[in-house]
Amino acid sequence: MRNRTRRRLAGILLLGGALVVVALRSGRWLVVDEPRPSDVILVLAGDTNLRPVRAVQLLEQGFGRRVVIDVPAGAAVFTFNEVELAEKYVQSLPRAASISICPIVGLSTRDEARDAEKCLASEHAGSVLIVTSDFHTRRAVSIFRHELPGRSFSVAATYDDTQFGCRWWTRRQWAKTAVDEWLRLLWWIVVDRWR
Repeated sequence: MRNRTRRRLAGILLLGGALVVVALRSGRWLVVDEPRPSDVILVLAGDTNLRPVRAVQLLEQGFGRRVVIDVPAGAAVFTFNEVELAEKYVQSLPRAASISICPIVGLSTRDEARDAEKCLASEHAGSVLIVTSDFHTRRAVSIFRHELPGRSFSVAATYDDTQFGCRWWTRRQWAKTAVDEWLRLLWWIVVDRWR
């Protein structure tokens, strides 16, 4: 009886230790930052500060010939239409001729992929470099590859240490972001991918 109890205890401790190691590394696993030269650099909707800046840097480094920025078509900021604001922003950039706006209506990354397809088709983009927040990279590239299988996708991360860090358990906001992204990733893998 004692040997059986010891084996159970050892098994529980081993499993618990493995779960702790997985949890500690889970933040790093969410982040994929592997940009490849592509026809188009696609900035996903969401962050309007870091993502466009990173896309322009990648454009200047020769990672793409054009940048397409996804912007929610129906959204407004203090009564100003976001698409119009994005167009003004683009016009202020030195490489404005190489940047276009893609109005999207979908609220999920899956819907965004479907909306962006029209803009990518007009750009004749066979390969696409996605720019999004670091914690969102793994899920985003998985969704785009699944939803738009005729194109090649890579991904570049933007880093905002107010929102997320790989050591997610050290800050409250990072923990909230990590848990939220893991739930969304699991939902994608288990449910949405199969619909």
